[in-house]
Amino acid sequence: MTSAVPKAEILAAFEGAKGFMPPGEGLALYAAAVEAGALGLPLLEVGTYCGRSTILLADAARAAGVSAVTVDHHRGSEEQQPGWDYHDPETVDPELGVMDTLPAFRRTLHTAGLEDHVVAVVGRSPQVARIWNSPLGLVFIDGGHTDEHATADYEGWAPHIAEGGLLLIHDVFPEPEDEFTGQAPYRVYLRALSSGAFTEVSATGSLRVLRRTGAGF
Repeated sequence: MTSAVPKAEILAAFEGAKGFMPPGEGLALYAAAVEAGALGLPLLEVGTYCGRSTILLADAARAAGVSAVTVDHHRGSEEQQPGWDYHDPETVDPELGVMDTLPAFRRTLHTAGLEDHVVAVVGRSPQVARIWNSPLGLVFIDGGHTDEHATADYEGWAPHIAEGGLLLIHDVFPEPEDEFTGQAPYRVYLRALSSGAFTEVSATGSLRVLRRTGAGF
């Protein structure tokens, strides 16, 4: 893996944005995105939230002359709904009374000066994946944490990863007590490894980086 690190202003924008990814995992994500950018293909993220990780993908995409694509319905995943620990009242549309993280995401990109380097797709991941027909240099799965959602993200997007491209899976927690937060991503990670299509490159915190080294998924 490359040892590329973001410039101070990009790292500051990342750390100042609303979101949950720790800085160490962010640096690993950035390094992977820089490496994948050399393939000359788009870098795609599933699970935008408010754009914290998108900043890093977008900066790497800008340097490589490719686009960062981020997919989210912006209504929040299960654990971000009212009554749950990860709920943020600031992300609720005051008129509709439902979550809407799109305005916060747009502010994040505008503040970081990266709007021109991101294609934001507002929709549910499986629906978008069904109509996607281009190869990708990187897929970063950071969406819902149920088996249904994590599996759909993997099955929808892994087939589009080009040879030598990278698959990143966030919130991989092997311990059974983390059933709600990270067991579904962990099971997807195990499935990717057992498929023979992907080989692990690195592990940083809960972030796993795998490279496509074979066909299938």
